[in-house]
Amino acid sequence: MSTPPSAQPGPETEADEPSELQEECEQREFAVDAALHGLRLDRALAQLIPEFSRSYLQQLVEEGAVELQGRPVRKPSTAVQAGQRGRIELRPTPQSQAFRPEAMDLRVVHEDEHLAVIDKPAGLVVHPAPGHWSGTLLNGLLARDARAAALPRAGIVHRLDRDTSGLMVVARSRQAMDALVRMIAAREVSRQYLAIGHRAWSGPAGRVVEGAIGRDPRNRLRMAVVDLAQHPGKPARTRFDLLDDAERGCLVRCTLDTGRTHQIRVHMASIGHPLVGDETYGGAPAGGLHRQALHAFRLAFAHPMTGQALDLRSALPEDIAAAAVAWGLDYNRR
Repeated sequence: MSTPPSAQPGPETEADEPSELQEECEQREFAVDAALHGLRLDRALAQLIPEFSRSYLQQLVEEGAVELQGRPVRKPSTAVQAGQRGRIELRPTPQSQAFRPEAMDLRVVHEDEHLAVIDKPAGLVVHPAPGHWSGTLLNGLLARDARAAALPRAGIVHRLDRDTSGLMVVARSRQAMDALVRMIAAREVSRQYLAIGHRAWSGPAGRVVEGAIGRDPRNRLRMAVVDLAQHPGKPARTRFDLLDDAERGCLVRCTLDTGRTHQIRVHMASIGHPLVGDETYGGAPAGGLHRQALHAFRLAFAHPMTGQALDLRSALPEDIAAAAVAWGLDYNRR
């Protein structure tokens, strides 16, 4: 048993039964020689079983998967002695299980031989990551399409935040994937979003926000508009068009000219209109909405293989539509 390459991490699915996982465990015996005498157990194991990371071996020790002289040892700092014999149970990690198919109900608004466009619901994580090693869009794509297993990241070429809903294009062939990556980098894929921000709109009805985005120097878990002369980041540009306005908030169409992490959320907050429900960037739940009020409603591009013009739309989801109504914002006004 071995852990997949870091480029393709994988989660343990909730559907896995303990008996299935047990079958994948490997029992391995080891002996402590004189060169290892006095070392911490985790360091000794890292030398005895070099194909696994020390952090993974530490995890196994803490889980009681390691025995010395027939007795479980749970402290990675335990000093080993020459002549001791032991046994370790090499268990699958959540990461090693991430690239597993998981059947899920995905709404597909377009599909052909080379690509598909998915209407992602809010709450669905796109890629496996710590805390979300299963139940991701990637897992669903692997279950849905046999071709996905042969593609990096199952054909995913861009992402949406977990609580952002809407349209995403995924590749079904390597040629299409390579072309889509180039097109997105060249800004040849139009991505538009609908958002509800706090407070009545300020400034002109149409405005462009240009502000480099990088890690917030005061909170590394967030992104922020940064000064590139002082902090690392990347240039970012978003176009905003006011669709309707009310005393409590505004309904805005957002067009990405670049695609930085949390770009719309950061730029809206930077101009005084944090998204409703987006507590990370200064917003608050309102109108019955407890996730950020952001929906990728339009995706337009020339098909990378045929040149056909694709212009796909997704209706405003019920929760955002209800919040708009609660604040007196009319999506159809413009």
